[in-house]
This record gives sequence, C-alpha cells and structure tokens, in this order.
Amino acid sequence: MPASPLHPPAKMRRSILFACAASLVAATPRDMRVHERRDEVPSGFVAEGPAPADQVLNLRISLTQNDPTGLEDALYATRTPGAGQYGQNLSKEQVNAFVAPSPDTVSAVNAWFSPHNLTSTTISPAGDWLRVQMTVEQANNLLDANYTTFTHQKTGKKTFRTLSYSIPASMNGHVNLVCPTTMFPIEARRSPVASSVARRSVMSSLTQRDTPISCNLTVTPTCIQGIYGLPATLATQSGNRIGVAGFDNEYVDEADLKLFLQNYRPDLNASTTFEVQSVNNGQDPQNQSLAGAEADLDIQWTVGLASGVPVTFYSVGETNGASGLEDWVDLANALLSEDTPPHVFTTSYSWNEPNVTESMARSLCNMYAQLGARGTTVIFSSGDGGVDGGVGGEQCPEFVPTFPSTCPFVTSVGATAFLPPEEAAPYSSGGFSNIFARPSYQDTAVSKFLTQLGDTYEGKYNASGRGFPDVSAQGADMVSVYQG
Repeated sequence: MPASPLHPPAKMRRSILFACAASLVAATPRDMRVHERRDEVPSGFVAEGPAPADQVLNLRISLTQNDPTGLEDALYATRTPGAGQYGQNLSKEQVNAFVAPSPDTVSAVNAWFSPHNLTSTTISPAGDWLRVQMTVEQANNLLDANYTTFTHQKTGKKTFRTLSYSIPASMNGHVNLVCPTTMFPIEARRSPVASSVARRSVMSSLTQRDTPISCNLTVTPTCIQGIYGLPATLATQSGNRIGVAGFDNEYVDEADLKLFLQNYRPDLNASTTFEVQSVNNGQDPQNQSLAGAEADLDIQWTVGLASGVPVTFYSVGETNGASGLEDWVDLANALLSEDTPPHVFTTSYSWNEPNVTESMARSLCNMYAQLGARGTTVIFSSGDGGVDGGVGGEQCPEFVPTFPSTCPFVTSVGATAFLPPEEAAPYSSGGFSNIFARPSYQDTAVSKFLTQLGDTYEGKYNASGRGFPDVSAQGADMVSVYQG
C-alpha cells in the first residue's frame, strides 16, 4: 500500500513513536511518589465535587531538620533532674541550630517550586517551616493531588482536602509533610465547661488543709488554693508569664473576668486583666454576646490562680476555611519566634489521635520539644471523651488516645472529682499512644501500672506507647462567669 499521511512508512512510524515517547517524558519530568494518602473520607464529611480551580490555599510545608535527635538529647539533658545541664535552658539560636534544614534541602525545595512560579515564605525562626500560597489548580499540579470540596454535615463548614498527594522522588529526605492535604479539620475537643457529676452530700473527712465542705459541690479558686497549697499572695518573680491558647473563634470577655474576680478572688484587683496576641488574624472583640464559654473559663481560672502573673491570651484565627492543625503549627511557630516565650503555655483542646496523621503529630511534637528546651512548660488537657475518645464504647474495639497529650514532650493533665478522696472524673481521657513510644521517664510508673492491670482490656491499647495523663487535678464543677 502506498505511503500516505494516514499510513506513514515504517521508518516514519518509528520516528513518530519516539517523538510521542519523548513528549510523554517531557510532560512528566518529575518522578512523583505518593507521600501521604487516606483510603476513605472521614465520617461526617461529604464530598461536593472538585474544589474551585481558583480557590486560594495557604499550604504549610515542613522541611527535614538537620539534627532532631540532638534536639531531643538536649531537651532531656536540661529537663532531667540530676543531669549535669538540668535547668539550663537553651537559647533560641541553640534550638534553631538543631532544627534548621540543611542548605541542600533549601536548594532542593526552591528548585521544586521554581518551574511552578511559586514563592515560599519562611514561617519558623529556624526556617524548617514554609508557607506557600497557591490556587487549587497549582496545588493539584504541584502535588499530583485532587483537591475536593468537602462539607462537614454537623457544622456545615466547607473545606478543601485531597485523599492523597505526591512529591518528586528528589524531595524524599527533604520534605516531611504538606498541609492541608489528607488530614481533615475535625473539630478539636474542648475541656468540658458544664458537666453533671454525681456528688456525695457530705465529705467523709477533710483534707489536712481543712478544705471547706462547700468545695465538694462547687469548686472555686479558694478551694484549689486549699487543696494544693497554692499561695494567694501576689507573685514577685519578674519576667514570669503564662500563655493560654484560644481556638475555634472562642473569645474572652473582660467584663466576665471582672465579675469572676469580684465573686471568687475579691482579694485581687478586679481590674486585673490579660494581654491578647493575635495569630492568623485571631480576634478578641470584647463583645459579651460573642464571648466563648471555653475561652472565658480558661482565662478566668488562669488569672484567678496565678495571683499577679501576667497572662497572654493567644487568639488563633482560622485559615483555609476551617480550623485545622495547620493553625496549631502557626501558633507554635509564633511562640518559637518570641525572644522570651511564656514560661507556661496551656491549651484546653485536644484531638483524637487517629484523626491526626503521624507526620503532623511528630512535626508538632517536635515543636513542643523546641519550646521545652527553651524553658517553656507546655500543658495540654488529656481530653474529655473518656478512654474511648468519646466515639462510643461499644463501637470502639480499641481505646482512643488523644493528641497532643500523647506527645512525650508535653505535660498532659487529667481531671479529678470528689473531695476527698480525689477520683478520676468519669469523662477524663487517658491511655497509651499508638504513634509515640513510651519515653524512658515513664518506665517505672507504667510497668507498675501494667502489672496491676494484668490482662484486663488486653488488646485494646498499645502497652508500649507513651502513657497519659502525667498528672491529674480538680476538673469538675469549676465555677465560671459566662456572658454575665
């Protein structure tokens, strides 16, 4: 058959095939590897279709640090009683030296972004976290992703997530994670602000400090001072500061705080207040109708017990349309960027650990290690969902730990009830991590506990995981003032 445009000769056909193969290689110059994926959409979310191509995303990218093991060793050296460096806080510069990415990592990531005309902004003092603003279309191309619009059935909030994403093979060893991607903004659990706990009408005995019987029904700052021997006198150590985290558009009302102090700490100046620091355009509008029950409670009890120690409320705004752990990353970076971060930082929110990707959990935990090495005690509530994380015991073949309480570099606090004796509050969470191994400082206590427990609940928890909470204190029937 004679040659024609539809039937080129064999030599020409070979040339066309080679040209097609070359064009395919040129179209996909990157050897992309799936970095993270999830097999199904989390319960409560419904896919509404592809995310709008022009929707702007604020992606955070965690880069590999040059010496995370050195940071952990330094943390334990400065925080272990009896160690030669005990109590010697690291400077910001010393911490940054451990966590800064290598020059090779920085160059590799810049080379990845350059063909896409993307510019990154460093958002951590060590340069190990970047923020890159891009459209959904750009993100899909950069990450071989498929961003979709998901609606949370309970809240009605829309969010943009992908069930998998990839990075070039050349980025392995340089990039830890990209977010928001596969982790959905499941609402963080708050510590309870109202609960119904059965009470004994009469205490069997009083504590050595003669705690008033009324504390068995209503817990006030005076009760806590008596139970734990906290001083009521004003603090005198200069430079002390306590930070309190605020999420989910929870705001503190100064009028509520003033009324709280008038009723329960009349010995303090009723004009005692707090500072506000905004993260991600977080607000504190001072409109009593917008006050948050959780934020009010947290600040009232912090100010009411700290007796003159300055308190800062960190109001964290939402990005990417919904509150997710990327906002927690921004808060941690804001703290690490301060020359003198608070001596104590406390958060009354938690996530069920299965809802947190391992890469995110480890990245945030590393940030808390950095704060700890600089002298900040990082405190988290253990959660209010009980041993099953609030997902329902009969539907929970395994117990559900909470994060960040499972991070070995934070202090996890559970709740007790009844006076005396103190008992675990029925809703207070506790258990063992499925991500973090048991730290050596827990070996003695946990081994004793597991021996006493025997084979009870065998198979429902990870006996080799980090146990929590570390300590527990009164957390039931705490008074607060809310919207007047």
